[in-house]
Amino acid sequence: MSDIILTPNAAARVAAIAAKQGAPAVLRLSVEGGGCSGFTYKFELGEVEEGDSRAEEGGVTLVVDPVSIDLIRGSAVDFVENLGGASFQVTNPNAASGCGCGASFSV
Repeated sequence: MSDIILTPNAAARVAAIAAKQGAPAVLRLSVEGGGCSGFTYKFELGEVEEGDSRAEEGGVTLVVDPVSIDLIRGSAVDFVENLGGASFQVTNPNAASGCGCGASFSV
């Protein structure tokens, strides 16, 4: 089993953003303290660094640092568009609870 999964929908969105910004198609996901549930997800375009866990889909790479992967191992990153807006969402099997917006979680 992979440490983390990047869905085709999320990969397509990252590719479009990276092309628009002239940046590499590398999405960095990290976990920081904060948010209404204790931890919050942070997404940014970045580079692959030594020690990162990686997932690849459609020419796009998702990377997670060694500290964050312990909190989100087994998760899937998707891009969802609905009436509430459009956003990257993490389905995290390690989260004991989350907030209504899906941006933070607790373990």
